[in-house]
Amino acid sequence: MIMILAKIGVSRTSVTYVNSFPQKVDVPSPQEEKDSSPAYSYEFANEVIPVERLKVFRRMNKYLKANSYEHIQTDRLHHQAARWFPIMEPILKRYGIPDDFKYLPLVESGLKRGTSVKGAAGYWQFMPGTARSYGLIVNGDVDERHNMKMSTAAACRYLKELHNEFHNWTLVAAAYNLGENKLRKRINTQGHKSYFKLKLNNETASYVYKLVSMKEVIENPIKYGFASRNKELLAKETRPEPVYINPVIEQNAISALNLLQKQEL
Repeated sequence: MIMILAKIGVSRTSVTYVNSFPQKVDVPSPQEEKDSSPAYSYEFANEVIPVERLKVFRRMNKYLKANSYEHIQTDRLHHQAARWFPIMEPILKRYGIPDDFKYLPLVESGLKRGTSVKGAAGYWQFMPGTARSYGLIVNGDVDERHNMKMSTAAACRYLKELHNEFHNWTLVAAAYNLGENKLRKRINTQGHKSYFKLKLNNETASYVYKLVSMKEVIENPIKYGFASRNKELLAKETRPEPVYINPVIEQNAISALNLLQKQEL
């Protein structure tokens, strides 16, 4: 008789085989599924994630798996974190914002400069109106949403204001994603002040889980399959950044080169 123990995520299923034919399959109960998990806790901004609740536990595992190397097959996010976190961290500290909010731009933009179809732009994915409200210049000539230092300072001012209203950092993260007016309405309608008890749209309901899983994967790369390399080695590695060339300057240079070639002929 051969016992085969298969682990999927943190759940456990036991199958007993006799003469190569399955005789019994034990499906774990919800309580057994929780009991079989490693004694591990997750936090965001010093707030403990209530993984003792089965729904929270399963959703947390879902996003940890989604951000593992097995799934994404790249360590680009580790490189982005190594490049930008040292710039963001002192700004967050200066404004009294928990360090864990440095993971928010990783979830929002992958720490890349870009603009969404809705018009949100930059590392922190500010909408134009919100960006201007918190001191950023956004016009046809200048867009400070793409400036890491300025946009991080603006984000800190916004996050601080959100915390003054919601008094809870997971709700602050939810409000950043959903909007404070919509979150306030959900809280007043449902009577819950816990992110994990509120009924929210799919994007916001998964938002804190994405932040926590991103934190886990960046802080513990080996655990999540990133080529068995530790955090320090990942941070030291660098990749060449694409060089931006002004198209006007490029065209002028090409024209000058063509003129020289004609003169030589």
